[in-house]
Amino acid sequence: MVWPFGWGGCHSTTWPRLIWMLCVGMSPGSWASHQHFHPHSIKIPGDITLGGLFPIHARGPHGLPCGEIKKEKGIHRMEAMLYALDQINSDPELLPNITLGARILDTCSRDTYALEQSLTFVQALIQKDTSDIRCSNGEPPIIRKPERVIGVIGASASSVSIMVANVLRLFEIPQISYASTAPELSDNNRYDFFSRVVPPDSYQAQAMVDIVKAMGWNYVSTLASEGSYGESGVDSFQQISREAGGLCIAQSIKIPREPKPGEFDKIIKRLMETSNARGVIIFANEDDIKRVLEAAKRANLTGHFLFVGSDSWGAKSSPILDQEDVAEGAVTILPKRASIEGFDQYFTSRSLENNRRNIWFAEFWEDDFRCKLTRPGIKIDSEKKKCTGEERINRDTPYEQEGKVQFVIDAVYAMAHALHSMHLDLCPGAMGVCDKMDPVEGRMLLNYIRSVNFNGGLLLCLTDTADMEEMQWSGGDHQIPDSVCSFPCNPGERKKMVKGVPCCWHCELCDGYQYQLDEMNCETCPFNMRPTPNRTSCRSTPIIKLEWHSPWAIIPVFLAILGILATSFVVITFIRFNDTPIVRASGRELSYVLLTGIFLIYLITFLMIAEPGAVVCAFRRLLLGLGMAITYSAMLTKTNRIYRIFEQGKKSVSPPKFISPTSQLAITFILMSVQLLGVFVWFAVIPPHTIIDYEEQRPPNPEMARGVLKCDMSDLSLICCLSYSIVLMVTCTVYAVKSRGVPETFNEAKPIGFTMYTTCIVWLAFVPIFFGTAQSTEKMFIQTTTLTVSMSLSASVSLGMLYIPKVYVIIFHPEQNVQKRKRSFKAVVQAATMSTRLSQKSNDKQNGETQNKIEPDRTQ
Repeated sequence: MVWPFGWGGCHSTTWPRLIWMLCVGMSPGSWASHQHFHPHSIKIPGDITLGGLFPIHARGPHGLPCGEIKKEKGIHRMEAMLYALDQINSDPELLPNITLGARILDTCSRDTYALEQSLTFVQALIQKDTSDIRCSNGEPPIIRKPERVIGVIGASASSVSIMVANVLRLFEIPQISYASTAPELSDNNRYDFFSRVVPPDSYQAQAMVDIVKAMGWNYVSTLASEGSYGESGVDSFQQISREAGGLCIAQSIKIPREPKPGEFDKIIKRLMETSNARGVIIFANEDDIKRVLEAAKRANLTGHFLFVGSDSWGAKSSPILDQEDVAEGAVTILPKRASIEGFDQYFTSRSLENNRRNIWFAEFWEDDFRCKLTRPGIKIDSEKKKCTGEERINRDTPYEQEGKVQFVIDAVYAMAHALHSMHLDLCPGAMGVCDKMDPVEGRMLLNYIRSVNFNGGLLLCLTDTADMEEMQWSGGDHQIPDSVCSFPCNPGERKKMVKGVPCCWHCELCDGYQYQLDEMNCETCPFNMRPTPNRTSCRSTPIIKLEWHSPWAIIPVFLAILGILATSFVVITFIRFNDTPIVRASGRELSYVLLTGIFLIYLITFLMIAEPGAVVCAFRRLLLGLGMAITYSAMLTKTNRIYRIFEQGKKSVSPPKFISPTSQLAITFILMSVQLLGVFVWFAVIPPHTIIDYEEQRPPNPEMARGVLKCDMSDLSLICCLSYSIVLMVTCTVYAVKSRGVPETFNEAKPIGFTMYTTCIVWLAFVPIFFGTAQSTEKMFIQTTTLTVSMSLSASVSLGMLYIPKVYVIIFHPEQNVQKRKRSFKAVVQAATMSTRLSQKSNDKQNGETQNKIEPDRTQ
């Protein structure tokens, strides 16, 4: 079976260039120079001559067309053509009495060099005008008519086949390739005289995509030799992978036709820029494959890359010679083939004696057996052994039939069967080539080639994908390596896709209070919930409150207990010594009211720490400001009474109004009632209740999130509750300042003043601490502790400065707790006025003495 693919229509700019090349290259004066290349070709005589193009040598370094010999891709395939010709010529049923000959050329794995060599095939078709050429004796020259090539077997590389097909098409010479698989050659309009016996790259590209997907890869790089074969193969792979979906190309790199030194090292570095793409799809000739492997080994990346090679790599051993550890685990593609046993027997029996028709066989022999043949005038390298000629293939060196041998044989047989059918139609009953087939008309032969159907190789069947679990990868590992752009995200992470690369994503943790809704999205948990540790769902936020055993509660409770005990002790002492002069002089009625307020201030600590409930919240509202309101109402009443008494005394000897105990109590209760009224209005507007505050303890780490059970009292409402008491405190402080000149032997103005100064300092410290911790996760604990400690300190200052000295005198100095001579209001005012004046004169005298002491110094 033959694959008909050709080229139909040449670009207009190509015609002049090609004709110019042919005319210049084949001018009569250049025949001799071109014949110089014939020793570098194989000529097999026959009635009909077939052309052959094989990559006998690799591409040469800069400046040289050819390099080292290719044992498998070159010699094996070329010998396969010779073998097929032998078989056909010895077959009495196929082309009887007709001998097929051949002109076989070396392409040196280079398309431009192959084009130059293939001009040999069209020599006989070029009409040469020799009328103006004469020999030295004046006679016309005798020019040997070149052999006519009726069809060409080859070439191997797609880039070479494309280049040669453009020339052969012009002269209607059919061409059958045994290895060119570029999809571009499937264009029958452009390459109408081209056929092939191997499936196009689109088939193996599909197989490569299937293999990549079977291994679970979704991120690979492609590497192609510059030219039709490599580029079209990669294009097919990319197109099929796009259609299949789920596969992304990390990088698509081309290997230049003429790579510069260090080029392959740069290619490896580029591949490592996307190191996750360990899979490398490689459409390259075997020379480039070998150099890629060498560069990977130099970069110490053995085992990193996982190559999936095209049929140009196939089962050949030459690309991986001495690079087996780098190539371990590579998967290569080959059309399904059958090993030709007859060829194995033929090739292994070849020797220097029986294979003289192959002009490159001696070079193959030296390379295969690592020895040196003796040549006249050439010294043998001392490091290499001398070839004896007794060496044998598959005995002294390993041998394995090259993968495309079958297809070379198929191509030759396709040409032979086409000629046989043509001979039967044009020369029925004739022995040998008849006039109708001399010369063979190319387009007619092409039609016969396209009609050939014979039992050749199995061309369409690609190797089945192996059981992946049984494959051995680098290092002997049986687990399929990864070649993915991004690994699956962990639970609680969402995919953030990379723009333009559907196989690549970044895994982003659902941060804060988010949980993973699906693989692409995160969602914030409801306000009363927090994400689970793996962030795949939400869970209820724990509820907390200030516990009695908390360090934040122990200190306030301790201070409150001490304060309650001290207050109770003072109250009991005052009750016991209720009729003593000190108790009576301190104003018993207001003292009991004031002590009640101090007691309530200490008591509020327990309500602030107790578990919130409707009753507890109600008492918090009621007592939080009431205790301070009672205390500072009583103090304000006292300081106001003292201030009014002595201000009145400066104007008149009659006492001011409302200074009796009853009046003082009435004033105090009026001031207290304002606080009570405000609290009851608050009760009516917003009944006391509890809330769970999920925002207060909601730190960045959701594991630390807590819902706080507390009364419905915001910071603003708390300050409003205390604001009236603060007004009373400030007013009391103002009166204390105004009464600071009154002698302490006559009243409590100075102790009250010191009390208020200290209280103001305490509350000035309270404000920044309270509001400065508003954003803290420990806000509830800090603010509760700060508030209760500040209130306890205020109460302790009042208790300590106003009543502890009195209790001390009552208990430890009862002799001072005696009745003194009563004085009238007028006497008290006069004594206070006189004391003030004496104090002023004393200050003036001190200032005068100081001046007298200073003046003598001025005169010196």
